[in-house]
Amino acid sequence: MAKSKLETGSILDGFTIGELIHRGGMASLWEVKREGDPTHYLMKIPVLNEGEDPAAIVSFEMEQMIMPRLKGAHVPRHVANGDFAVQPFIVMERLAGETLLPQLKHLPLPVDKVAEMGAAIADALESLHRQGVIHLDLKPSNIMFRPSGEAVLIDYGLAHHRDLPDLLQEEFRLPYGTAPYMAPEQVMGIRTDPRSDIFALGCLMYFFATGVRPFGDPQKLKGLKQRLWRDPVPPRKLKPDIPPWFQEIVLRCLEVKAGRRYPTPAQLAHDLRNPTQVQLSARAEKLQKDGFFAVLKRKGEPPRSLIDKPPEREAEASDAPIVAAAINLDDMTPELADKLRRTLLRILERSPEARLAVLNVLKLNRIAMDQTLDEEGNNKHVARLVGLKDWARPMKIAQGRVTYHVLEAIDPADTLLDYARVNNVDHIVMGARANSTMRKILGSVSGKVAMEAPCTVTVVRVRGAEE
Repeated sequence: MAKSKLETGSILDGFTIGELIHRGGMASLWEVKREGDPTHYLMKIPVLNEGEDPAAIVSFEMEQMIMPRLKGAHVPRHVANGDFAVQPFIVMERLAGETLLPQLKHLPLPVDKVAEMGAAIADALESLHRQGVIHLDLKPSNIMFRPSGEAVLIDYGLAHHRDLPDLLQEEFRLPYGTAPYMAPEQVMGIRTDPRSDIFALGCLMYFFATGVRPFGDPQKLKGLKQRLWRDPVPPRKLKPDIPPWFQEIVLRCLEVKAGRRYPTPAQLAHDLRNPTQVQLSARAEKLQKDGFFAVLKRKGEPPRSLIDKPPEREAEASDAPIVAAAINLDDMTPELADKLRRTLLRILERSPEARLAVLNVLKLNRIAMDQTLDEEGNNKHVARLVGLKDWARPMKIAQGRVTYHVLEAIDPADTLLDYARVNNVDHIVMGARANSTMRKILGSVSGKVAMEAPCTVTVVRVRGAEE
């Protein structure tokens, strides 16, 4: 079972642990080497201590899924992943130098330097978007530069991949990101628009050129939502020497509606490198924030009406259904496990494009304080995750077609129903538990789900089981 504590000199999956580079709230970074290889790598290991947010575990899963698919100079080269059943980790190329975070001590920077930096970051975003990935957490601490000048984007725990399940969206449905750089659509829970990264880059360039964050650093959702109707102070109001072309570029990046921003990072990079060709509008000369009535009008509109949601790929539910398997690891006989797997395989064979989500509900106490570690010091959430993967392994489903979700809640039935509604599940498959006096009085989880689910429900029973 995964442990969160390692020490220098220990060997993990062929890698010798070296110096501790950084210990953060969600992960630690270690220098590692392997025998016969002179290269020094970086190993990222998640923190799995008591009380850790389950979203941190899911975020690390996402990073493990996304990083092996990324290529090119703008991402760290992926080397290896570690399984949660032993020790989760990601080994990647160790980049020389520092992130942009230390630059904050020297703000504001000259506009020419900010524009050069912004163009290089836009190049990295263009490469990322062409690979089907939206970063969604662009900020100084997630940007590095190679000696050759290419910007490198790191930390893909909050990223979205167009061809992979979005576990953060499915399990938590909260706005994830870093407050000063989050786009309005991210605040509203939309994680599928590549132009969110353009908004974040606009925030970064504004900050680096003026020394002031365009929307501050709000810590609550109410403060984040203000960027849906309140525009930032124009950069030239803060620093009169900022040229109109730079303000035009930055304020275009910061438009509330994504359709008014640059359509691609490539076009943004072109303007940053060719300032004399930037087409100026009223944005370039603006010296005041929008007036009271303009803000009031925007504030009175439904928030989602301000968001330009990107077109999504259309698919018929019948051709590509989402099938959810609700698995109770605490009350699973070998016979029921086998019958559930056979039932699921028949469903998946009929729909080759179907996606399987394997679910387990980690039931929380209504009154008593819950502990995130078991008696052996193992993280309960991770243990359930490993258990689900072990349960599904005999089905031999292709990677990317199946995902695993541990949902923490007091009421298992309501949680499964909510998951089905929010994620547009087409079919729920679950096992029927043996009868008991308590279930006769209160009703079963499978019974409630079958009665209230907005989709097809198959309840699997073992022949001869107690009724």
